[in-house]
Amino acid sequence: MEGLSQQPTRGLRDEPTRTAARTEPYAPAAVPESAGAVLRGGAGRVRARRRPAFHALRVAAVQPLCEDAVAVGFEVPADLAEEFAFAPGQSLTLRREIDGRDERRSYSICSPAGTTPRIGVRVVPGGLFSSWLVNDVRPGDTVEVMAPTGFFTPDLTAPGHHVLIAAGSGITPMVSIAESVLAADPRSTVTLFYGNRRTGTVMFADELADLKDLYPARFQLAHVLSREPREAEVLSGRLDADRLSALIDSLVDVGTADHWWLCGPHGMVRDAQRVLDGLGVPADRVHQELFYADDEPVRETRHEEVAAEGPVSEVTVVLDGRTTTAALPRERSVLDGAQRTRPDLPFACKGGVCGTCRALVTDGRAEMRRNFALEPAEVEAGYVLTCQSYPVTERLTVDFDT
Repeated sequence: MEGLSQQPTRGLRDEPTRTAARTEPYAPAAVPESAGAVLRGGAGRVRARRRPAFHALRVAAVQPLCEDAVAVGFEVPADLAEEFAFAPGQSLTLRREIDGRDERRSYSICSPAGTTPRIGVRVVPGGLFSSWLVNDVRPGDTVEVMAPTGFFTPDLTAPGHHVLIAAGSGITPMVSIAESVLAADPRSTVTLFYGNRRTGTVMFADELADLKDLYPARFQLAHVLSREPREAEVLSGRLDADRLSALIDSLVDVGTADHWWLCGPHGMVRDAQRVLDGLGVPADRVHQELFYADDEPVRETRHEEVAAEGPVSEVTVVLDGRTTTAALPRERSVLDGAQRTRPDLPFACKGGVCGTCRALVTDGRAEMRRNFALEPAEVEAGYVLTCQSYPVTERLTVDFDT
């Protein structure tokens, strides 16, 4: 499989013109100090966090990325510049009222650290938010945006070899990570395995090609297409465990890879994790983020639907220094139940993926049924995703401020 790292990325362009260049220079000093704490703190450390808030931001640009995706850039006023400084790999939560309901979605930032935030959005069939962003939003529109959150972030102060494995829209944070890592230290290298259906669905094809041109010796890129033949057989088909094993064997010296970043659908991330486990990669070198969990749909619950029927628990919520206690049904998640009295509770996906609703259990016990966001050290310390946690004791206290 000689020459895989030299695959012609230019052939994946949809148009002959380049994607618009960055509007601001890269500036590592703009990365918030707390953003990368999960890596700088070492394995087993519980992450620091800050309380994000929503702000009305003006849309600066909407750029087509491929046939079903766009990049949406935002203008950040000077007085919010510090609050919207982000680390590569973080995300923005957008809020919009639809049919009287508060709808929120999280989208990963695709721009490098030190620039203004820009998100990548792919249309999801039937998606209220994604269809609106891709088809209707225009420059000059105003969108409610929460300050950056997330801990899928590399340490830009330490050089290393980063291996990125992504599929579909899971590429979005990887673009930010790759560009930021390569710009931050001339000793750092990046290998990216990127799976898609066909050429027309490859997000950021131009930007990845530009990155390859800029760092030809430090950036390896392998595009894998499942519904379109490529010259090398190993690059044709799904980015499953077998194909990933072959690519890693050909392009990566596993012993010298410092960090592995996985992002995409649950099945791909699970396969990649299994491959890395088989290769003996230490758990503290593997970082993963899901774009959605595909085993069951998220059931939205209106606040007025929540009633104390059947077994109940006395649930106390601490948020922004204010404590609220209410009797909540045990068949409802803590988040859904408590929103009736605390509509200001933070949330985004309600699927156990984004981590926005993370809180610390300080009294009682809760059963967390799904978790695709918290690190093992956080779970051991008592943190839960309130959208996936259900009271199991008569009294339960969760603290969003800790």
